[in-house]
Amino acid sequence: MSTYSPRRQEALDFLLTRRSHPCVTMTEPGPGESDLRDILTAAARVPDHGKLAPWRFVIYREAKRGIIGRKLLAICEAENGPLEEARKEQELTRFSRAPLVIGVISTAAIHPKIPVWEQELSAGAVCMNLVSAASAAGYASQWLSEWYCFHETAARYLGCGEAERFAGFIHIGTPTQAPFERPRPDLADICTDWSET
Repeated sequence: MSTYSPRRQEALDFLLTRRSHPCVTMTEPGPGESDLRDILTAAARVPDHGKLAPWRFVIYREAKRGIIGRKLLAICEAENGPLEEARKEQELTRFSRAPLVIGVISTAAIHPKIPVWEQELSAGAVCMNLVSAASAAGYASQWLSEWYCFHETAARYLGCGEAERFAGFIHIGTPTQAPFERPRPDLADICTDWSET
């Protein structure tokens, strides 16, 4: 074992048991400014070929949640007509299901050396680090991509610039219940040893 990379059993145990919490089961408090700074700093420590930082964060705080919900409802009804009450409530509360929501925006662009795909993968790694860092800091977290990730008008309203797109939204709060386990892939089904054919 190298002294440059010692075994960190606690970190490994954490990753082997990390689970998402449904955002509808989260409550206050969300992370304060110090925890949020640590979570975002950890999130940004990802593989990043070329040191491009081809991603950025948008933070949606409590005071803005109702405004966002009303706008998303308006966009949805403009395209689909009046919605039933249950669906209206769903749109109105998209950003109030957790105390804090962080949007991760991929800013991947054509580069002479770094493929766009690698830049997009880096944004995905940011999302995973963000979820893990929030959990390590003692909060519940869930990575979601909803219709407004991919809807041009909604994405622009939520902070996406031209030629950017959301990698997802990370919902963070305090858990109100234990997370449930879900089936995980069997390694025998997803791993092969390479051999020359």
